[in-house]
Amino acid sequence: MKSPDRPRRRDIALTAGLGVFIMAVLALSGEMEAGVFLAGSLALAGLAAVYYLTALTAAEPSARPAEAGASLRPVEIDACEAMLERLPIPVLLIGPGGRIERANPSARAFLGLGAERGLLSTALRQPRVLEAVSAALRGERGAAVEYSTLAPLESHVRAFVEPIRLDVPGPMPFRAMLVLADDTSSKRAERMRADFLANASHELRTPLASLSGFLETLQGPAHDDEEARDRFLAIMKEQTERMRRLIDDLLSLSRVEMNEHVAPTGSVELNDLARDVTEALRLVAERRAITLELTLADTPAQVRGDHDQIYEVVENLVENAIKYSPDGSQVRIWVEAPRTRDGAEHMPERMDPQSGRLTLSAPPLDPDARFAVVRVRDNGPGIERRYLPRLAERFFRVDGQKSGPTAGTGLGLAIVKHIVSRHRGGFTVESAPGAGSVFSAFFMLAPAQATAPPAPPSGTGPVEQTAGAVTKV
Repeated sequence: MKSPDRPRRRDIALTAGLGVFIMAVLALSGEMEAGVFLAGSLALAGLAAVYYLTALTAAEPSARPAEAGASLRPVEIDACEAMLERLPIPVLLIGPGGRIERANPSARAFLGLGAERGLLSTALRQPRVLEAVSAALRGERGAAVEYSTLAPLESHVRAFVEPIRLDVPGPMPFRAMLVLADDTSSKRAERMRADFLANASHELRTPLASLSGFLETLQGPAHDDEEARDRFLAIMKEQTERMRRLIDDLLSLSRVEMNEHVAPTGSVELNDLARDVTEALRLVAERRAITLELTLADTPAQVRGDHDQIYEVVENLVENAIKYSPDGSQVRIWVEAPRTRDGAEHMPERMDPQSGRLTLSAPPLDPDARFAVVRVRDNGPGIERRYLPRLAERFFRVDGQKSGPTAGTGLGLAIVKHIVSRHRGGFTVESAPGAGSVFSAFFMLAPAQATAPPAPPSGTGPVEQTAGAVTKV
């Protein structure tokens, strides 16, 4: 029995004959030259033959799909379907015209496809990938394409395209399999390592060059100059101390990053910790006649976290405040608890009408979470808005604060950000030129504290007292 899709010879012959007849009438009427009539007749006959052969070869395999599919048992088909659905890697099957015929859940989530299946070009606007898919649909060799995007977020992706020939009727048996691999994390890690080595070597080069120069001077012209020798030795000691601080900060940052993906399970009382940090830095502030004023929360502030790392956060913030505040000024440290996320991120009032606010690290969204906050305010020169997004970058220091007695390693705030991220907390800054800065770090309260009533507005809690007087160091 003939297939209903098989072309009929009589229909093709009648169509070709009708065309030749029409051209013959035009030739007899003088509208068409004899040579043109002959060429047109031959062309029409050739096209009819090609059409018949093409349609015949496309229609014949139609009886075979059932036989081919019969070799693959239904259980195996179901297993393949389940494997494809559970693959964490985006996989798509692209059909003729660049239309998406199949996409696993990872691909739909990666490209934002939803349930509908449209054209690949509307979901992935990457010309090189689309060209590779078109080539695969023509049966050409597969290709691997890398592309990057910067908006809305930076991403780096490798696309693997391979042709697949299916036993289906029609003149286009090829499909294109598209596999997408997200290389964003590895690319960022490579860039971070390169930047880290470049910046670290740059930071170490200056003190090492200074030490080398002073040693050569002491061995040569200043060999017998006691005054110059003492001055040079003092500078060398300062440079050596700077290198030691840099190495300590690098090691601290590495330790934090190593465990950043593991949330701590301990518990810390933030009021007691802030008191310990203030007492430890009392002598440092006294040398410059800076007053430290500590205000504690009305309620206990028991937070989830690692004691040593949270201590390092508060210590870094208070040290920075002392470092950038002028002699004889005041540094305020206060603890607030409990606070909602919004209350923890922003103070009730702006420190200055022109101040800039920025969240450098934010906790996961949880409307029921409550936090304890430690805020540190200095009376330094303040920071311009354009610098705020870069404050937690490694080795970044604001222009005009990169040298002199307050020079640091540029890693302190980067360490703070990573520790806060590990604790699933938040880190914010508010600053205005000429008005100083306020840095806030907040941590999630332990479960027993999370249901406590809200604390009073900032600045109304108890002030740390000694013998009935406000503690001002």
